[in-house]
Amino acid sequence: MEVNISRYKKYKKKKYHKKTNYDIKAKKVRLIHPEKGSFGIVSIQEAMNKAKKFNKDLVEIAPTAKPPVCKIMDYSKYLYHQKKKAKKAQKQNASQLKEIQFRPNIDDHDYNFKMKHIQEFLDKGHKVKVVVRFRGREMAHQELGHEIIARLKKDLKDYGSFEKNPTMEGRFLIGYMTNN
Repeated sequence: MEVNISRYKKYKKKKYHKKTNYDIKAKKVRLIHPEKGSFGIVSIQEAMNKAKKFNKDLVEIAPTAKPPVCKIMDYSKYLYHQKKKAKKAQKQNASQLKEIQFRPNIDDHDYNFKMKHIQEFLDKGHKVKVVVRFRGREMAHQELGHEIIARLKKDLKDYGSFEKNPTMEGRFLIGYMTNN
């Protein structure tokens, strides 16, 4: 009687874990060759022997098929590639929050330069935090900050819009833009 030995117990909780070697309970399996083709339907013992012959693991690919489909592969390498793929997908999906700061008395060139950056961020699918920072006596002229926000709304209406009206938080007028 063979003992249920698996080198991959620590991976069982992961979503991409597959049954390997002695964890497979089916009597017969459809066996796939490591490089090309298939061996057809064979007994589990014969499949294990072929896997040992190739010095690789027997991995259950499709457990719900009749009979289950197993492939001879290097399971450690498979897990490595699955983790790498998951990490890459996570990086692509994660949109970031970008912040652009303005001052109430900003020059036209500086305004246009920052506006182009906001356009690029919105095109890439990022959320943009627009901050108008007031210092000293500028607090007495908060309408200048609201004018900058209104100008941004008008200039960037094709690229995105503000989630809600910008609000004053201390010395900052803050609004969040998202793409349409």
